[in-house]
Amino acid sequence: MGDDELTYSEAGVDIEASEAATAALVSAVGDSEGDYAGLLDIGDRYLALATDGVGTKLLVAEALGDYSTVGIDCIAMNANDLVAAGVRPVAFVDYLAVDEPDETFAEQVGEGLAAGAEEANVELVGGETAVMPEVINGLDLAGTCAGLAAKDDIFEGCAEPGDALVGFRSSGIHSNGLTLARTAATRNHEYDDAFPGDGYETVGEALLEPTRLYTDLLDPMREHGVRGAAHVTGGGWTNLERLGENRYVVDDAFDPQPVFEFVQSEGNVSDEEMHRTFNMGTGFVAALDPGNAKALAEATEGRVVGRVEDGDGVSIRGLEL
Repeated sequence: MGDDELTYSEAGVDIEASEAATAALVSAVGDSEGDYAGLLDIGDRYLALATDGVGTKLLVAEALGDYSTVGIDCIAMNANDLVAAGVRPVAFVDYLAVDEPDETFAEQVGEGLAAGAEEANVELVGGETAVMPEVINGLDLAGTCAGLAAKDDIFEGCAEPGDALVGFRSSGIHSNGLTLARTAATRNHEYDDAFPGDGYETVGEALLEPTRLYTDLLDPMREHGVRGAAHVTGGGWTNLERLGENRYVVDDAFDPQPVFEFVQSEGNVSDEEMHRTFNMGTGFVAALDPGNAKALAEATEGRVVGRVEDGDGVSIRGLEL
């Protein structure tokens, strides 16, 4: 069993089925303006909304009894989506569902939310804690982030052939693909086992590294004429295709952190599956005129990671996704 090749689908998440279900939901409720965020025209500006949760990363937190960082993940996954649309996040509400109330983990979740809100410069304006023992086993944490943007500040959302791609380092796995990561990591290890790579004491600690916030990129991206941006979340590097029907060639991405090497080795996961599931070290990508790309990279500690060409698909490190 330990040598069997593991995929995200075999771990329990079928991306194609998930996308089909999402498409069915969108079809039923009707199309809305915006991709990473829903946009509401309020006159001279847009009000933008994004909603997301922490996912099965919560199971790692539960196993370690450490919920102090998942609030950061919750804010980051939402705020980063607004940034990808060219919107400044301004306010956040959370939704915590539990099978039974517990002051200890509630306090820890709150600490993470407060830390994430401070870093993202958003206001925590409320939330809800629901006790639902017949629905929830443990807890679930999600939230909604609101943002505002002048109409001229919204990114076009579409890259053009000839554009450069500037990438920005991730902090680790973030909050996507944890079902695959957890399944691989626990084939031969416990969460409190020593992590075999650098930077972390335990396996669980490596998986819990909180999601990086990219709100500091918003002003530099606007100043350098970014056309569109991709938050590299569920679906991994295929998120670049959300920038339009082009071919995206990535030949100088950031190196994956040791946690990715650990997950791939323990799960015998193929290179293609890793890049279709995880950010692999690069959590955010912007498309812009190549004449501005180097300046943006230098202003933000980013890197010119690739280019946009005529065609279709994503090629990264020679892999066709």
